[in-house]
Amino acid sequence: MNSIQSNRRELLRVGTLGLGAVVGSIVPDVHAASHAPSPAPAPGIFDVRTYGAVGDGKTVDTPAINKAIDAAAAAGGGTVVFAAGTWLSFSIHLKSHVGLYLAQGATIVAADSPLPGGATGYNGGTYDAAEPNTPWEDYQDYGHNHWHNSLIWGEGITDISITGPGTIYGKGLSFGANRVARGNYPIYVAEQAGAGNKSIALKNCHNVLLRDFSILKGGHFGLLLTGVDNLTIDNLTIDTDRDGMDIDCCRNVHVSNCTVNSPWDDGICPKSSYALGYARATENVTITNCYVTGDYELGSVLDGTFKRFAPDARVGRTGRIKCGTESNGGFKNITISNCVFDACNGLALESEDGALCEDIAISNITMRDIVTGPIFVRLGARLRGPKETTKVGTMRRILISNLTSYNAHFRLCSILSGIPDYAIEDVKLSDIYQHSLGGASLDAVGLRPPEFENKYPDPGMFGPMPSQGFFLRHIRNLEVSHVEVAAASPDPRPSFYLTGVDRADFIAVTAPTGVSAFHLDQVKDLRILLSRAAKDTQLDSADNQTL
Repeated sequence: MNSIQSNRRELLRVGTLGLGAVVGSIVPDVHAASHAPSPAPAPGIFDVRTYGAVGDGKTVDTPAINKAIDAAAAAGGGTVVFAAGTWLSFSIHLKSHVGLYLAQGATIVAADSPLPGGATGYNGGTYDAAEPNTPWEDYQDYGHNHWHNSLIWGEGITDISITGPGTIYGKGLSFGANRVARGNYPIYVAEQAGAGNKSIALKNCHNVLLRDFSILKGGHFGLLLTGVDNLTIDNLTIDTDRDGMDIDCCRNVHVSNCTVNSPWDDGICPKSSYALGYARATENVTITNCYVTGDYELGSVLDGTFKRFAPDARVGRTGRIKCGTESNGGFKNITISNCVFDACNGLALESEDGALCEDIAISNITMRDIVTGPIFVRLGARLRGPKETTKVGTMRRILISNLTSYNAHFRLCSILSGIPDYAIEDVKLSDIYQHSLGGASLDAVGLRPPEFENKYPDPGMFGPMPSQGFFLRHIRNLEVSHVEVAAASPDPRPSFYLTGVDRADFIAVTAPTGVSAFHLDQVKDLRILLSRAAKDTQLDSADNQTL
């Protein structure tokens, strides 16, 4: 039996018995008498203490941790174990066929980054340097171009995992430049030489499992995963100051059972940037059974206290699921299902940099207290990419069903907007209940949102909206069925605002009475059937018309 087969058999034994039991049988008890015999280590298990790690939260354990990983890799693979303790570290280097296991009570703590001006942090030392990524750096934000300046990173490796019920605490990581500290958590400048700004970063990796651990204060990214194929992310809790997880240019991805609190940025964020030097789609992705929010103080979701921010706190409450903004390669074969949005931004799908977005199904979504519109679908023309090849992308075959949104802010509505000559195609919205606070002023009825073809895409980009339900612009082949728009307070705006729409069917839709339900501008081939919002209607064309 070769070493790899032996290691696999040992890992199967670990899965059957529970790693805690195995580790307990092979790792010396630090409280036992000094004369007690030390059992021989089991094959495939590498305890970081064996290689000199202390775990006292004061000693920098980076050299010992990396020695344990190197030993596991040299043996053909294995599991590197972090027992209960506080393991202070700078950059940890992952290797092929090696898994990290964080036991109950184990915390890997990011050591302090260098301070602005070049002074070393309180723990001394530095993170690995941010590697150059020219000439591609101009096509996405700074953080997407670098992976090595992270607490844990790997590049070009395969068959790796990080598992176990322990915690990764990005205490010394930066979440970006020119921002104020958030609560009791100090921050540093991401661009400072030697600083670390990501908890986990992987580039061009295959067969990756991330399961069961938690991330507190993850830096600019809790997870930055670029060009990672055959990726499973399951049962993570991420309570962080910027993005929870960015899944960029990845294929065959399964995200499930995760909780993300990210008040200042996105929670779960598929992207398709140009960071690899070419346009690569993020495709064959499932996101299911996840909870995203942006309304809780940093750390309070992780410790179970769930402390909400004060209503007047200057917090973005972002915390959403979003495909974009980086969108060169596209999003294909994506399903998002059985997810909960709580006091954060709504769902967003964006093609701004030439992305081909197609075959996207979203279902069984619940939302409460959304601070923007529940749904934001945008085909735009920012076109951040090589000028010779970057053209306006596509958005087509998008299905959104079984969605309920309660108590959304009145200023914005759900927005689906292409741009002139580039329509969003083949959209079906069904079985949706959308409730807002209502109460907009009469002036809002006359608003005409600008196109903003190349502006950074976000729900608030157009300003206040002239609809209380759905703003639908530059769409071809639209079907809306069994959709209800409701408001807590009377609102003078129509529930459905259509402009530049070609072929639209509204079937069994309901809207508040007392105001016109539809505003139609440059609309062709419209049918309304079996609806309480308006009587049965069929129009070949309509311009500046209400129903």
